[in-house]
Amino acid sequence: MRKQIVAFGEVMMRLQVPGYELLAQSNALQYSFSGTGVNVASAMTKLGHDGFLVTKLPNNPLGDAAIAFLQRLGVNRNYISRGGKYLGLYFLENGFGQRASRVTYTNRLESSFNTASLTDYDLDLIAKQAEVIHFCGITLAMTDDVRETMKILAKKVKENGGLVCFDCNYRPSLWDGGYEKAKPHYEDMLSLADIVMMNEKDAMYVLGMETVETSREEQLKDLIPQVANRFNIKTISGTHRSINSDNTHSLMGYIYTDEEFSFSENISFSVYDRIGAGDAYTSGILHGELAGFSPSKTVKFAAAAGMLACTIVGDTPMSTEDDILSAMAGTIDDIKR
Repeated sequence: MRKQIVAFGEVMMRLQVPGYELLAQSNALQYSFSGTGVNVASAMTKLGHDGFLVTKLPNNPLGDAAIAFLQRLGVNRNYISRGGKYLGLYFLENGFGQRASRVTYTNRLESSFNTASLTDYDLDLIAKQAEVIHFCGITLAMTDDVRETMKILAKKVKENGGLVCFDCNYRPSLWDGGYEKAKPHYEDMLSLADIVMMNEKDAMYVLGMETVETSREEQLKDLIPQVANRFNIKTISGTHRSINSDNTHSLMGYIYTDEEFSFSENISFSVYDRIGAGDAYTSGILHGELAGFSPSKTVKFAAAAGMLACTIVGDTPMSTEDDILSAMAGTIDDIKR
């Protein structure tokens, strides 16, 4: 059951303002390292698999610190290239009540990862060893060279019999040219993917699909089967999220596989740190698929994984399979002894 899970993506330094202060109010920052690839590789390691990250880090103390952080998470460093000078940064201000959390990126396009070329990675070796590879739309938004590497690596993994997972993760602030520029690249990745993370908004806005339905759930049921059929995708999954009046969050997951939908319950929970919950959900879907869970159990498992990630500081999911199964069962202990 233990699989080699490879994630392709940038390692970023997260600089967080303590508590709920604004950047303009604080003179202190807490740093850690993150990124969608980091989160997925680490989460899959916690779930009993071997997590690998394909990335490039600067050959300086910043890169060394990132390597040390990844090693503490259990992420294998075999596919990490070194070189360049810079690491992408983002500043996080935690939201509260009606004020949303805010992320401010800096130095991204100059980072070692985003200036890397095909020759920085042994794509043939990676493709032969990867049983599952994960890509995301955030990485797809970066540069032409990064996009080329993603598509070539995805093709090579498929040729070697591996599964390709693509998380749409469209971020408007990262696409200079908006949906029009993003669409052909998304179509290329969807045509290579076996497992896709998306919802009806991605289908409507990124792919330009239309529906006469008005509710989100009916739009989902109308559009997702069309996407699966058009791109020959085995499994599509995603979430509907909302913020409640009491500052709790609600999450409902779905999975579409074998031409049928399964939904989780709409669960509500308190949030300590929202960043990274989507990556935890993705990892839950991947683990359920690899473990042979039923679609119903897989989507419930993923939703519980996303919920637990919101209780842990930092981007990176830290829950084990037992932790998630306990949360699914509704088991809440005061202290585990």
